[in-house]
Parts: sequence; structure tokens; C-alpha cells
Amino acid sequence: MAGHHHPRLTAATSLLTRPARCTVQPVDNDGTLASPKMDLLLQRRLYRAAEVRDRDCPVPATAGVYAWYFNPAPPDVPTDGCQVRDGRWLLYVGISPKAPPANGRTASRQTIRDRIRYHYRGNAEGSTLRLTLGCLLADHLGLALRRVGGGSRMTFGREGERQLSEWMAYHARVAWVATAQPWTLEHEVIRSLVLPLNLDQNRHNPFHEALSGLRAQHRVFARSWPVEE
Repeated sequence: MAGHHHPRLTAATSLLTRPARCTVQPVDNDGTLASPKMDLLLQRRLYRAAEVRDRDCPVPATAGVYAWYFNPAPPDVPTDGCQVRDGRWLLYVGISPKAPPANGRTASRQTIRDRIRYHYRGNAEGSTLRLTLGCLLADHLGLALRRVGGGSRMTFGREGERQLSEWMAYHARVAWVATAQPWTLEHEVIRSLVLPLNLDQNRHNPFHEALSGLRAQHRVFARSWPVEE
């Protein structure tokens, strides 16, 4: 948004986040990777937003893990060591549903079709991936995180979310694999791959601190402005 100074990655992280070389981390095929992980990484193709949004959506309405690939990577995101597929970097994985609550409450019935579609066309309040991308792209797209509705929700506003969806349609692709307990595969994938946009379970990634700090700065910035309708 013109005239506003958005939070940026600090100078202390400049060496960490400067543009990295395009380095391919090869996928092992000697049995060291679990079969479900191989299935995720070696999917036949990557899918565009228009295909996922289509009436004949190819994403199954089932539990599973999905993987997001980008070209270019969002500003300041290091890509050394990331998996590369069709000229795109694998930067984030997610699951649906989450693991069942330990307190015995009813587990979510959400599917990977629901979740992938929401990432492509929802808003930052309901998508941690969209929140991360919007914070990283704030200067590039002129986005500003704002409190909306009753003031407890935060999004990039109607126009900002539209721009973010458009950016993802051009630059983001997705693949997935169905699995009955996606949280188990997610843990293995995050543990063993370089995924700079994942925060949960990923404190070992060198970009974790910088990205967490950037998102926190944007939330502080949003709270300093009046609630938008």
C-alpha cells in the first residue's frame, strides 16, 4: 500500500536471505526415503490454480499431504538445498486434516481438496501459507496486513488478497499424495527436507527465525491501524 513502510527482514538476516544459487537437492532412490515421501516428490506433474479451482478438480477429497513449488521464489527466501522440479523450488508442505485432538474431540473432516483450494483463493487469516507469502511480497505487491471484521481477524484486504491469489496463480504449483495419517508423513518430510516456508516443526531451518520475526512485525504493524470493514 503506497505511503506505508512495511516490515522487512532485518539487516541481521541479510546474509542469510540474500539470493541463493539454484541448487538441486537430488531425491535418493536407494531406499533411504520412505515410499510415501517418494510418492509425494515424484508425482507425475504439478498443478496450476485454474486446474485446482475447476469444476473437475483433480485433487481427491481425502486426507493427504501437499507440496508447494514456486518460480520465482518469494523475495529474500533462500533456496539452497531445496528440491527442484520443473524449474520450481519446493518451499512448503502442508496436510489435511491435522492430527486428531489428544483430548478426544472430534477430528477434522477437512480434505486436501478443501485445503489446497483455500490456499489458492482464501485469505491470510485462514491460510498460514498465504500469510507468509503476503508478508514476503508486501513491498513487491503493495500489500498491507490489516485487522478486519470484529478486529480479531487479519487479512490483506479484499484487493490485497486478490493480488496474492493472482501472484500464486502465476508462480505457485502444487502436488499431493493421499495418505490416511498425513501428520506422520509431514513430520518425516519436514525433518528431512529443506523447506524454508514451513514454521511448525521446522526450527532447525536457518530461515525460521527471520520468517517468524517478519510475520510478527506485520501483525504488530496491523494492530497499529484501525479495523477495516
